[in-house]
Amino acid sequence: MAKRVLIADDSEFMRNLLREILEGDFEIVGEAENGVEAVDLYKEHNPDITMMDIVMPIRSGIEATDEITSNDSDAKIIMCTSVGQEEKMKEAIKAGASGYITKPFQKPNVLEAINDVIPA
Repeated sequence: MAKRVLIADDSEFMRNLLREILEGDFEIVGEAENGVEAVDLYKEHNPDITMMDIVMPIRSGIEATDEITSNDSDAKIIMCTSVGQEEKMKEAIKAGASGYITKPFQKPNVLEAINDVIPA
């Protein structure tokens, strides 16, 4: 059975790129444009893994991760970050992130990050 993935990124281009990388190997259960939508979709779909952008409008990925992991300590969240955001990455790990990938995404890196968090 395919692992269920939620994608949260304010960039439609990045959501599309992640969807293209993951389709076929994973079931995409939802896509969020901001942290508020990410939390709502997480509650609705309870995905196996969430790909969460750090910088998003309304509520950041760090704030959304903190809320999700406060309610579900087993949540598996991989942060999507740009190079040079080391401080934000530390905050995300404190908030409960399981791992991270850096943009621009490449399929091997994305799959490796997911397999590190939820082995096949």
